[in-house]
Parts: sequence; structure tokens; C-alpha cells
Amino acid sequence: MKLLVLDGNSILNRAFYGIKLLTTKEGLYTNGIYGFLTMLQKLESEVQPDAVAIAFDLKAPTFRHKRYSGYKANRHGMPEELAQQLPNLKELLTLLGYCLVTCEGYEADDILGTLGRSCTERKDTCVIATGDRDSLQLVGPYVSVRLASTKYGQPQVTLYDEQRVMEDYGVKPPEMIEIKALQGDSSDCIPGVKGIGPKGAGDLIQKYHSIDYIYAHLDELEIRENLRQKLRDGKESAYLSHELGTICTSAPVDTNPKSYVKSPAKQSEAAVLMRRLEFFKLLEKMDWGSVPAPTDTSAEEAAAAPAAIPLDVHPDMDQLCSNLQKDGQIYVLGDFDGRNLQRLSVAQGDGAFLLEDPDDWKRIFALQLPCCTYDSKPLFTAAESAGAQLNLVQDALLAAYLLNATASGYNFERLCQEYGAPLPADVTMKHMQPQDLMRTDTLTSCASVCALPQLCKALAEKIEDSGETPLLRDIEQPLAHVLAHMEQTGFAVDRSGIAKYGKVLEEQVQSYQKDIWEQVGYEFNLNSPKQLGEALFDKLGLPHGKKTKSGWSTSAAVLENLRYEHPAVELILQYRTVSKLKSTYCDGLLKVIAPDGRIHSSFNQTETRTGRISSTEPNLQNIPVRTDLGRELRRFFVAKPGCVLIDADYSQIELRVLAHVANDQNMIDAFKSGADIHRATAAQVFHMPEEMVSPLMRSRAKAVNFGIVYGIGAFSLSKQLRISRQEADTYIKDYLQHYNGINDYMERVVAEAKEKGYAETMFGRRRYLPELSSSNFNLRSFGERVARNMPIQGAAADIIKIAMIHVEERLKREGLSAQLILQVHDELIVEAPEAEAETAAKLLQEEMENAVSLAVPLTADAKSGKTWYEAKA
Repeated sequence: MKLLVLDGNSILNRAFYGIKLLTTKEGLYTNGIYGFLTMLQKLESEVQPDAVAIAFDLKAPTFRHKRYSGYKANRHGMPEELAQQLPNLKELLTLLGYCLVTCEGYEADDILGTLGRSCTERKDTCVIATGDRDSLQLVGPYVSVRLASTKYGQPQVTLYDEQRVMEDYGVKPPEMIEIKALQGDSSDCIPGVKGIGPKGAGDLIQKYHSIDYIYAHLDELEIRENLRQKLRDGKESAYLSHELGTICTSAPVDTNPKSYVKSPAKQSEAAVLMRRLEFFKLLEKMDWGSVPAPTDTSAEEAAAAPAAIPLDVHPDMDQLCSNLQKDGQIYVLGDFDGRNLQRLSVAQGDGAFLLEDPDDWKRIFALQLPCCTYDSKPLFTAAESAGAQLNLVQDALLAAYLLNATASGYNFERLCQEYGAPLPADVTMKHMQPQDLMRTDTLTSCASVCALPQLCKALAEKIEDSGETPLLRDIEQPLAHVLAHMEQTGFAVDRSGIAKYGKVLEEQVQSYQKDIWEQVGYEFNLNSPKQLGEALFDKLGLPHGKKTKSGWSTSAAVLENLRYEHPAVELILQYRTVSKLKSTYCDGLLKVIAPDGRIHSSFNQTETRTGRISSTEPNLQNIPVRTDLGRELRRFFVAKPGCVLIDADYSQIELRVLAHVANDQNMIDAFKSGADIHRATAAQVFHMPEEMVSPLMRSRAKAVNFGIVYGIGAFSLSKQLRISRQEADTYIKDYLQHYNGINDYMERVVAEAKEKGYAETMFGRRRYLPELSSSNFNLRSFGERVARNMPIQGAAADIIKIAMIHVEERLKREGLSAQLILQVHDELIVEAPEAEAETAAKLLQEEMENAVSLAVPLTADAKSGKTWYEAKA
């Protein structure tokens, strides 16, 4: 029989420190549990045991503590983030069928030793898994040790048998105790012999094998006299250390291996706990995604429940539409290839219906019934392509995002697991045709729509409880409709202009490369960090910093610090800038121009933690604007013939939101007067009249203004402005003294977030911050920074979303052909026929400035041009 024995505390510790801190939206810490489970899975896969025992320490003192009061005296208690996880881990392991072993007065090591000894006596195989090398003393003919650790978030295992111990340490496994008796163990406060370290102890035991022999022949040993004296002085300590370091193999625990055979898992209860811990990938890996939660359903009700979900592959559309109209609501899921709808799944009654004929989709959309779905944005386009409007009442994807903006993902299966909406465990096909037999897996997945009603109900209740129903109903869901139009419309570009500019940039890349080679003295691959590091730090002898696996780091931050050390560094920075413009933007944009001559970016509402919209494929929000070369790219984003582009962006929206939420009268007055807020701030910080503020002073005040929004500290501000930390600290203190309402706000929101467990915007958008309760200073400081800036950044994001919705609605209401085509942070771009340009510009500015009412005015300046470059000039 093969028994796998785990040192529970040791493996949990290695997992906790080897994986970044993870939390659920409730604030439960989970990284240690997750790492433990992945390690357990790896061990079981490799060992294939017949039984598994998991040993844990108890808090009560052991016989070692009673023998020596200093034993482990320097050990601190578990950090709270780890201690929180232990009960949940033990509960989950028990639900999964594992046997947990503890023994008062003994440590987990002693349980490992006892079970290993009993296996040896029976000539059974015992595999010990631990992160502690002390257990190597237990290795024998029937016992091996797998040293477990977690590195870069992944489980690592090293096998130790008798041969491996001898290879690594030069001694037999039992002689590991003798080494510890001499060298001691600082982590456990085992004293050893003073003045003898690991090498000295190892050499002595390799030669003499035991402390008994050493002390029996101390005067005869061929060793230095000072070493002989150390041994003589430390004899009592050596024997004490030997006693403390020897793992007990006779702890009073059950040694019958059959006691440790796994019991059947309590799947429902375990799945509930794993969902609470948000272990959705593990649930999928275990194929437990559809395990239902425990219910009080009677046996009669359970017997009456359908054995499988019926999926009608070719339904009677008249009957389906009639039934849906009686229901008064529809639940649908779309299956898309890009932006093209391939099939529509509908839940109705106890079954699911699959529609693959566009004419059938039209009939469903034409019902105009209140619709619940997952990911409404592409469905808006599909409905309009069918000549109808999607009457959206709930989008499960957007609701889940609002409930937990920091989740790692929102795929449909995960949400069903998280919110207790079991996916169909089995499906029966109705009205199948011969050609359907080849795609049963695809068809079966369509039955997932049956989980949608329960999912939407659970999400609606959670959203209502969190007070975010208006945010979902009035902002996020209408915005999905706006974004669908923007994606469909796209942005026209000048293909030939981009191609020509790419050639210009390529010439500059070649020129910079030649100049760099001349400065260094030889040719090399500038895109190889290793070769570049050798050129800068070995050949040129520049100061170097962090070393990576491939050599010295040549990151942007490193090169920025070396900018003035050698002319080659400036050239390399320019080379990188131009190379990226050429490859990422010129080459990249040419690849994504659609047949209609426009770029159709995708806009994502669930990507950022602050509520901002992101853009991908390509990211049009990231077109460079800080350099002249980057700004040139905007010349190639054009209006279609007969149209112009109208560009408007908010002026200092985040500072205006800050003035409003902090109710700082000085800042409110400055904005109301129309003053240059950065100049006014500089005048206060530098204690001088505004007319005497220099451009440099204004620039530094601007850095403080915006830095405060992002929770900047003196250290970061000093690096940004290249000034002393003390000077930066003075700037911040003077700023907060003048704008004392801001200072009060900063303290208030952190206190409120600690009390509630989350920060929120003026519109009710939440971000949960378990970091605020962390015992780790850096994590806690991060949480405090987010608590200060999330309400500001999130509100600014909400305001521009409201403006987008209002602009779209008003353009339609006034019968204009102009269309909103792009949003970039605080900037909106409308494409309008030349005849509508003046009206559209006025409309855009009005709707942006009147999106919400704040204590300070919102200002937006609208300009127009044939290109994006002209409209921004």
C-alpha cells in the first residue's frame, strides 16, 4: 500500500509566501489555500497514492517546548492573512474526503515520522510531502520525501530518496540529525554548538557519522584545537539539540493506512465553499462546474425533477413565440464569430431552444419583449441588423462586473458557479437531423442558456442589495448600446498616409541604429536585452542596476536614469520610441483596416477596476500624443468625404470631481472664477502672486494637482520632478494646508473604506479593498491610495459615460446624421456631415458640460477638422 503524508502547515506556508496575496470580493484571503490545493493535486498525480494523510500542528505546547523553553521562542504568530485561511482549508479538505491528523503535545513532523515508521515496519511505501528539510532524516528504503515549494505561483517538487540525500549532503538520512545537533537551527531556536556552522557540521558528520562517536573520541579526533574546544564547551548543547531535532516516530496516532483512504467527497458542500473562495478554475478542472448547491428538496421533488434539459434544435417558431409572449420576458444567449451572430439560444419553460436561421432571430427580436442576456453589446448590433431594437432589462456580464470590478474574469460558466446557477448536467436533443450528429458538443453548450434565468435573478438581488441598480440600468446598459454603434461605425483612416509615414519612421530607425553602433564601436542587435546590456554596461562601462536571467536590465526606467551618462543612451531611447511607432502603430494599424476603409476597435466595459472604458484590437486610446512624432499619427485618422471630425474633451475633470466630492471651498472658488487652477495652486504653494508664477512653478503645481488625485507621495513626486524628497514633501504639505478640504477628504474616505470594506463613487460604483485590513504595510498603503483616488477616477469615468449616452440620444432625437465614433479617456469624437458640423459641435459641448451637476462647472471645448490632428489643434 502507498501512503502519501503531507505536512499541512509547512505546505500552506510555502504556498502563502509563494503566491501573491489573493482575496475574494468578500475579502477572504485565498492564496495559501489555492497553492495548497494545486500542490496536493500535483502530488496525487505524481505519487498515485492509495491513501492520503494530512498532518497539522496544534497551538498547544509540544514535548520539545517543555524540554527547552527557548524552542521556537523567536517564532512570530501567523500573519492574519494566513491565519484566516487555515479554517477554510481544513474545512475544504475534510469536505473533499481527506483525513486530517493532529496530536496534542506533538508536531506535524512527529506524525510524519510515526506514519513513516509504521509503513516501514509493514514494508509499505510512504511518501512524505513537506517544505521542511528536517524530514530528510526519515528517508529510508520504504520512505521518500518530496520537498514541496511554490515558485512564481507554481508548485515545485524535489524528490529525495537515500541516494539523493547522500549526493546532496554526503551523509545517510539518519545522520541529518547529527548535523543539526552541531550546527543548530536558528529558525527553531535550536542552539547547536556555538561557532560551528553548516559546513563544519557537515564535514564532521561525513567523517565521524555521529555526535556519540565524536564525544567518545574527542581527544583523539584529527581536528583543530579551537574546534575541539568548541565541541567540548558545547557538548550539553549538542545533545540537547540532538534531542530537539530528532523527529519522534512513536506519536499516539492511528497508523492503520486504511484509516487514511479518502472518503467520497461531499460535492455539493465542497463546491459551495470553493465558489465562495472563487476557485472557479479548480472547479472546472475537477468538472464540478454543474454541481448544484445543497437544497432542502424532498425526495419526491427530486424524483420528479427532469433527468436532463431538453434542447430543441429545430423548434416550432410559432409555438415558441407564443410561449415567450405569454412569459412576457425572454432569456437569450448569442454565439458570435467576431461581431457576426451565428446562433441564438433561448430559454423557455424547462427547456432550451436553438435558433440558427437569421429569420428566426428576427422573429425573436421583433417581439420587443424585455430581454435578459449575457454580454448585450453584440446583441444590440444583431438586433438592429434584423430591423429591431433590443429591449434590454439585464446584462449579466455588466452586473457581475459592477459587483466585483477586481475579478480575474467574468465568463458565463464562472458566473453560474459563483452565483449558484447550475449549468445543465445533461442534455437531450429534440428534432435533431442527420447533419446535427457531427456537432453535438456545440449544440449541447447552447443548453447553458437554461442557467441564465437563475443567474440573472441572483445578480439582480445582489445589485439591488449593493445599491447599484441605477448604475447598471441608467449608465452601463445604455452605454453598451452606444458602444455597439461606435464599433459598428468605426473610424476612417488614410491607408496610404499611414504606409508612407511608416517608411519615414523606418528610415529614422535605421539612422538611429547606425548612430548607436558608431557610439558603441560595433554592430549588435539593439532589440536583444542581453546584447544591449553587454554594450552599455560591459563595453561602455555605464552604471548598471538590476540583473535579470538574460543579463543586466535595460528597461525604460533603467535607461531613463542613464539618459545623461552617455550619448548612446539618448539615441537608444529615441530608437525605441520610433521603432514602436513603426511596428505597433503604422504596421499594426495597416493590418486592421476593414474593407470599408475604417478601423473598428472593440470597446470593453469590464476591463478596468475604476470603471473606465478600454479599447482593443486595436487600442485607439493609446495612440501616442506626448511626442511630435506620435501626434503625427492623428493626421491619418480622417473624416469620410463630406464630413468633419468634432473633438471635445473635458478640462481637468478629475480635479473638478475632487473639488466637488471634497467640498473644498478654495478649489471650488478657483474653478468658479475660471482661474488657471495650476497657476492658482502654484501661487499658493510657492507663496507668491499669480502673475509672478513661472512656467516651471506652474508645471510643478500641475504635477502636485494631478498627483494628489492618484495618491502620490513625496518619494514618487520627487522622482517625477527630479527634486529632493524633502522639497516634494513640502510641496504636498503646503498644497494640503491651502486645500484643507482635500486633506479632510483624503482622511475621511480611507476611514470610510476601512469601515465598509470598499470605496465608492458618487454614482455608487464600488471597488472592494481587502488590502485595507492587511498586516502588510505595502499592501495596506496600496489600499489607502486606491481608497483616495478610486472615487475620483471612477466618478470621472461615469461622467463621460453619461455624456456619451446623452450625446447619442440627442443626435437621434434631433434627427442628425452625425455619429459618435470614439472615446479616449476624457475626450469624445463625433463624425458629422459638414452641413451639421456647427450644430453637432454645439450639441456635443452642451451634453458634455451638462452631463451631471457638480459644485463646480464642467467645461468642454469642441473643435473640428478634417483629421483628428486638425480637430485637436
